[in-house]
Amino acid sequence: MMAGITTRRQVLLFISVLSLSTVYGQVSYSIPEEMAKGSFVGNIAQDLGLDVKRLKSGRARVFTRDNTAYIELNRERGILLLKERIDREALCGQMTPCALHFQILLENPMEYYSITVEITDINDNPPTFITSEGHFNISESVLSGTAFILDRATDLDVGENNLKAYTLKPSDIFSLKMNNQGDGSKNVEMVLNAPLDREKNEQLYLVLTAVDGGEPQMTGTMQIHINVLDANDNAPVFTQPVYKAFIKENSPVGTVVATVTATDADDGSNGKITYSISAMPYHAHGIFEINKGSGEVTLIGKVDYEKTRNFQINIRASDNGGLSGSCKLIVDVIDMNDNSPDIHIMSKTNVISEDAKSNTVVTMINVEDADSSENGKVQCNINDNNTFLLKSTSEKIYSLITDSDVDRERASEYNITVTCSDEGVPSLSSSVTLTLQITDVNDNPPVFEKTSYEAYIVENNTPGLSIFTVKATDTDWNQNARVSYILEDSSINGVPVSSYVSISADNGVIHAVRSFDYEQIKDFQFRVKAQDGGSPPLSSNVTVKIMILDQNDNPPQVLYPVQTGGSLVAEMVPRSADVGYLVTKVVAVDVDYGQNAWLSYKLQKKATDRALFEVGLQNGEIRTIRQVTDKDAVKQRLTVIVEDNGQPSRSATVIVNVAVADSFPEVLSEFTDYTHDKEYNDNLTFYLVLALAVVSFLFITCLVVIISVKVYRWRQSRILYHSNLPVIPYYPPRYSDTLGTGTLPHVYNYEVCRTTDSRKSDCKFGRVGSQNVLIMDPSSTGTMQRIQSEKSILDEPDSPLEVRNFQPTSCPFYILGICLKISFDLCIWEETSIASTYGSHWDIVRQNNGRASTIVFVGPLSQLGARTGQLLYSGRNGKKLSSWKHSERFRLRC
Repeated sequence: MMAGITTRRQVLLFISVLSLSTVYGQVSYSIPEEMAKGSFVGNIAQDLGLDVKRLKSGRARVFTRDNTAYIELNRERGILLLKERIDREALCGQMTPCALHFQILLENPMEYYSITVEITDINDNPPTFITSEGHFNISESVLSGTAFILDRATDLDVGENNLKAYTLKPSDIFSLKMNNQGDGSKNVEMVLNAPLDREKNEQLYLVLTAVDGGEPQMTGTMQIHINVLDANDNAPVFTQPVYKAFIKENSPVGTVVATVTATDADDGSNGKITYSISAMPYHAHGIFEINKGSGEVTLIGKVDYEKTRNFQINIRASDNGGLSGSCKLIVDVIDMNDNSPDIHIMSKTNVISEDAKSNTVVTMINVEDADSSENGKVQCNINDNNTFLLKSTSEKIYSLITDSDVDRERASEYNITVTCSDEGVPSLSSSVTLTLQITDVNDNPPVFEKTSYEAYIVENNTPGLSIFTVKATDTDWNQNARVSYILEDSSINGVPVSSYVSISADNGVIHAVRSFDYEQIKDFQFRVKAQDGGSPPLSSNVTVKIMILDQNDNPPQVLYPVQTGGSLVAEMVPRSADVGYLVTKVVAVDVDYGQNAWLSYKLQKKATDRALFEVGLQNGEIRTIRQVTDKDAVKQRLTVIVEDNGQPSRSATVIVNVAVADSFPEVLSEFTDYTHDKEYNDNLTFYLVLALAVVSFLFITCLVVIISVKVYRWRQSRILYHSNLPVIPYYPPRYSDTLGTGTLPHVYNYEVCRTTDSRKSDCKFGRVGSQNVLIMDPSSTGTMQRIQSEKSILDEPDSPLEVRNFQPTSCPFYILGICLKISFDLCIWEETSIASTYGSHWDIVRQNNGRASTIVFVGPLSQLGARTGQLLYSGRNGKKLSSWKHSERFRLRC
């Protein structure tokens, strides 16, 4: 039957945005009944303009009041599907249009959309009669054209699929006639077309067929039996064609609804009337019945205004002669306030975050009252609560919103009772309690029990000792309330605070990292941060001050008199001193604090001593307590004990020497025999002798080194003179710059001469070398044989060799016949004698043709101070170039 049905879908979309952040919209669809389970209804995401992701994140679902969901939502695809097969007649009966009303709810934020799905009728029900057979007794004297009322058929379908026509077969004696009623309905009448003859046909059998307008057409039939009687010429007639009656819903069974009356002018059996119900709606079956003899209509079932508000019943009056009359009984049901408001919580969410702003929708409530008029008007409110507000957003929907900020720390749970009452008399009400959980947000930082802390610890403590505990609490919940303690970075006298104390992150116990000394640090402070485990974490700080308590760990220190090991200090007291004479005052301090630093003084006395002095207990003043006598010794040795007031006490001892005399010589003679003076002088002598010995040793060592160097150089020059080997140039390190571009652009010479018996020095400072300088070339590889082949270079005008005459200089001093010269050379001597250059070799850098030559000083001298020598050119033949005398010097540059 569904094969030929075309599904129609009509969509109407109305959307408005409310001030409560709740979207209200309406979408309508139209589908035929009897569709298969899982059939497509509509694309709700597309029609509402919603993203499929929003349906998922908002946990979209279908809400219905009676929890009978014919439609389901596929969140993955955003479409509505048929959850089960729908029978329009079972769902709505004769009501048109027939529609399903439900809501689509979304959360975070809370939104709802009203959806209407109209169920259209298909021709799935045939017309039906109340009874399958009808019986008539008709007199043969009945005239042609007389009408007889037939039972009407009913069709549960509506619209085009409803009942459309009747047919009567055979139709030679009787025909059908449709008689319109005032309410728009039609009575079916059977009209006699030809006179009846009982002698020919005592009984007649007809078939009444009802046909609907659906495709395909469906039909229902009723058999009609007619008994032909003798003459009866008057039909029953009702006193009024339409009767109206009222009945309260929920009236008890047996209640008389109305009484109908009909009369018949015939006498005898032809005037006896029988009442029956010829037609009634399908939903009225089993509710009413009529007394056949009296025409009294009574209630045999339950009448519910919310299901049916009126009934229309066709009543027939028949006499024994076969004639009948009809009337209509209209029964209106009076509504009674028998339904209390029905409350449904639309949202399944029962939690809200404590950071929700004011006017946030917590949940939505659907309230309906099945009663009508005043009985169906509902007012809702919540129990006395300043945090939430119930506000109507549409006719049947209320929103529970926040009226102020919520705080989980103030109340973690709310029990909200919603009470709805109608306006009926008496008023009916219903209520529902919503338990709302407040989820925690990390909105409270940890709070310390005190605004600042002070703790005390005794100095000289053991490292790792627990000092005290800081405590912070967080009014948040779970992870947000988990507090960790952190030592903030800071420094104490330039040292990180972590070098002084540490803190346990879990319980806030502060430990000493080091042993404290009160004399070095008396107190310090730092900051501790308490941080919770929320995201992002919140924290608070507190200042902690640690006070170091003093211990008596330092003995007194005597400042005066000063105790020295090398000298003796004595106080003089004249023999004429009076009693109470102030001899001296012992001054002492104690670096401890408080009573540990309170000092007291006392003299250490022997039992046999007749004391001459006493010391002040508090001030340390030493005074005479009697007159000095001749028996008193000149030299008095007093031992003063300085003691602090600590527990246990510590003390120091100082010796005070007192001379009882009138003159200094007398005192000196008494104190010169001290052994420590002799020891001091002996020590001084020892150190002087030791210093003299060290100086002498260093001098002799230097002298031997100098002589050895001179002898070594002299022996080397002798060996070089007698050797035929090539002369290998020697270059002083670091001073081989040939063109003056190195670290020393100029050359200076210094000559210092000393003698052992003179403190005077003979220093000669050479001038800066410029032109006519003998330049050394480290790259020279010439040999002695090249001298003869290149002999002529010295005679050229541009030769770099220059010989100048000057007065001879005598040797400054001799030791064992050897001239001593101490030379300080920044480079090499510019001017030198044979004696100072004996055995040395130097390069002559020749500018002509870029060739280099070597000058070698040689001299087979028999004794120091010889006046002649040879200048050899280191060529190939080693020929002598020239001779010179003692007055000749060379000016060289290295």
